[in-house]
Amino acid sequence: MTNQNRKQMIKTIAVLGVLIALTVLMALTPVGYLKVGAVSISFLMIPVAIGAIAKGPWAGALLGLVFGITSFAQCFGGDPFGTYLANINVVFTFIMCVVCRVLAGFLTGVIYKLLKKAPMIVKCSVTGLCAALLNTVLFVGALILLFGKATVSSATGIDPTLGIIALFATIVGINAVFEAIAAFILTGGIGTALIKAKLVAA
Repeated sequence: MTNQNRKQMIKTIAVLGVLIALTVLMALTPVGYLKVGAVSISFLMIPVAIGAIAKGPWAGALLGLVFGITSFAQCFGGDPFGTYLANINVVFTFIMCVVCRVLAGFLTGVIYKLLKKAPMIVKCSVTGLCAALLNTVLFVGALILLFGKATVSSATGIDPTLGIIALFATIVGINAVFEAIAAFILTGGIGTALIKAKLVAA
């Protein structure tokens, strides 16, 4: 291994180590959420998006895995809704919490690569936006697909007669919009700052 490769490996480990620690901290403390009235806005896809920007799809997938595992762990008494679903089918809950987050992180990295010709701030901002949207769409989509309308309606109290699209829209709610906006702004700012500081490659 050349000296340059060794330095690059150390830098990669350091960047991912910080992002993994940040993801765990945000997931297990109120740092990862902002309460706006009855709305809970999650910032947990932002470190995933930053990792995808810094090191590509595989890093996005790794950070998505960390996010997913912390989310899945909450399904054993830490979160009432997650615990309810885990008691019904723990495998489906694992897929929803972990597999969907890994896929969301990987696809976020792919999207960033596809935006390589766009201005830096646009690349970072759009990547953050897509990370939040992918997380929402994959998570809620898996929830409805794996558990069915009846279970979801029973767990959430939503009218079970709603069609799939209406049910999806109702579950997503206004918080998903705020999460997307927050991810768009924060990932754009943080990602651009890290690139300009040459802490991560463009």
